[in-house]
Amino acid sequence: MKVAILNNYVELLPGKALFLPDSKTLILGDLHFGKINHFRRAGLPVPFGANRKNTESLIDLLTSIKPLRTIFLGDLFHSYYNEEWETVGQIVRHFSACQFELVRGNHDIMSAQQYDRYKISVCDHLELGPFYLTHEPMPVSAIPPAKINVAGHLHPGANLQGKGRQAITLPCFWLSKNQMILPAFGSFTGLAIVRPEATDRVFAILNDSIVEVPLAAKESKAKFVS
Repeated sequence: MKVAILNNYVELLPGKALFLPDSKTLILGDLHFGKINHFRRAGLPVPFGANRKNTESLIDLLTSIKPLRTIFLGDLFHSYYNEEWETVGQIVRHFSACQFELVRGNHDIMSAQQYDRYKISVCDHLELGPFYLTHEPMPVSAIPPAKINVAGHLHPGANLQGKGRQAITLPCFWLSKNQMILPAFGSFTGLAIVRPEATDRVFAILNDSIVEVPLAAKESKAKFVS
């Protein structure tokens, strides 16, 4: 789905990513590779399939979009080094025509040497035209003028409730006047219910499509619940 932001068109992808077509830049938040292995080592019975799903989803996205630049908005890897980091490295090496960058998140605690091995550049924030990229959402008062803060960290989810007791929570993009929060890319991350203002826009991911949620329609069959 194409959305206009500050006179720039961006694409919201069902693969839980943002694409800037003018610069062929792919932006993803909160992949949390290594989280499953981290929990398994702690004795928690996490299914093996979750690792494979994250890997396949990232490969499918890079193959279909063919970005020249991929930016991870923090929490690329969940904790200290484990063997799943080598899977990340293999993906990065395979897509050698793409430049990979990491905006450091609170879970990105590995040594600089590990990122250097796979030529993943690391920084605290990035500016791409009108887009100011961070891991955690900035306070609104701190966002530079004429910029929109693109961030992750929150793992936003839209809780949709039907006429009866039917309800479903879906990952979503949350767009306000000067901020966009991306959905968590990782499949083992959980969701936090968003509480949008009436002027915000929320785009839920439903299977292979993006659906804008009609926030202002009181008579709508779907509504946000806290």
